[in-house]
Amino acid sequence: MDMNANDGIAANREYKDRLFTFIFGKEENRPYLLQLYNALNGTSYTDPSELEITTLQDVIYIRQKNDISFLLDSELSLYEQQSSYNPNMPLRGLMYFSALYRQFLSRQGTDLYSSSLVKIPSPRYVVFYNGLRELPDVSKLRLSDAFEIPDVSGEFEWTATVYNVNAGRNPAIMESCAALAQYADFIQWVRENSETMPVKDAVDAAVRQAIAQNYLNGFFKKHREEVVDVSLTEFNEEEFVRNRLKEGEAIGVAKGVAKGVVQGEARLGKLISLLLKQGLIDLAQLVAVDVQEREKQYQRFGIN
Repeated sequence: MDMNANDGIAANREYKDRLFTFIFGKEENRPYLLQLYNALNGTSYTDPSELEITTLQDVIYIRQKNDISFLLDSELSLYEQQSSYNPNMPLRGLMYFSALYRQFLSRQGTDLYSSSLVKIPSPRYVVFYNGLRELPDVSKLRLSDAFEIPDVSGEFEWTATVYNVNAGRNPAIMESCAALAQYADFIQWVRENSETMPVKDAVDAAVRQAIAQNYLNGFFKKHREEVVDVSLTEFNEEEFVRNRLKEGEAIGVAKGVAKGVVQGEARLGKLISLLLKQGLIDLAQLVAVDVQEREKQYQRFGIN
């Protein structure tokens, strides 16, 4: 990859992984993935070779390969990072695991039509959220919330456990997993830098800071080009979404504004504009369609 002294590091737009996967999904970083698993589960595994990393092949509904799936001690885990709040994660998780189980059974040569019970690894679906919307440290999304006809029987359920991994959140997990804490710091640095400089400069400055502090034991220095590349892709997407919202082109905001006009809520536009100015993109999308959250933010900002 070419580097220009004036432009910093060039970006390879064909690279599709996100930084989270690039850090925790690389073969050389198995110790980081094991450290993350231990932090989430309160376990103390020490041998990274016990991790059997699996991959999804030809999954056409995944826009980007931003998932990490692996087997450990008869548990099939899928870790996914998201910078935008998505209530559809349980349904996506169900589709992910359907493909993973099909792949697993194929490798085992299992006959589902036999009279013996087929044992499968226990599923664990985790979403690491680091967007701008305010979320608790840990929350659960449930597939049953999407059912057209409400069903509280629990006869069929699928969940996604969402961990807020923004800097300063989930301190116990961050303390147990230095790699995750340093990843969170890096993301925070880029966001802070981008308030006063172009995204490319913001990323480059954050990478230099990570190298100076020897984050991830030299990983940022060793993979500097790739880190800048994937980070630029992520934050350019974030900036693109922000610009769309500012222009009123986002569907959720457009619907919310229309709804507000119909309901006589002229203050909705004021609230959305205020949130966008502060960079709270996810929250702006939410208040556009969620009346309860809208009222909460009206009170927060003193909009009458």
